[in-house]
Amino acid sequence: MLCRSFEPVFAADAHVLIVGSMPSVKSLEDAQYYAHPRNAFWPIMFDIWGEMPHNDYERKKALIVSHHLALWDAAACCEREGSLDSAMRGVVFNDFASLYARCPGIETVLCNGATAHALFLKSGAGAGKRVLRLPSTSPAYTLPYAQKLRAWRDALLDALGGQENNGSASREA
Repeated sequence: MLCRSFEPVFAADAHVLIVGSMPSVKSLEDAQYYAHPRNAFWPIMFDIWGEMPHNDYERKKALIVSHHLALWDAAACCEREGSLDSAMRGVVFNDFASLYARCPGIETVLCNGATAHALFLKSGAGAGKRVLRLPSTSPAYTLPYAQKLRAWRDALLDALGGQENNGSASREA
């Protein structure tokens, strides 16, 4: 099945780009980044920024933008059956140069898992950027939530240079 990624979520003042691989089947069905109910991405974002969890996708996107983040996938399209990254074939990369032109302040790229990291590096879009691989928020990656949260919080706050005050992470164990 041919899968196509979504448009990026960003504002021109973004400092950090979060890169996934390709939306899951559930995300594609719902036309929302990280729509699978067991994906930890949105709970992690809520915890880092001290926001009560909710399902309002427009508010989720506003959360990303308000914290000077951008969100996109490494792959613009690919062939894939199911949701597993390992099933991706014929990947065509997104045009990161155009995103960087619209968001000149992006200096750090946080990759959501190993496949996103590998694809992003293969795309060549990491030149001149600080590129970090973070634990996948996918339910298929079984690292405990508290460890995922800690890694994401530390990387985001470091990348933003302490510009953000995150309060306390309510789900950290």
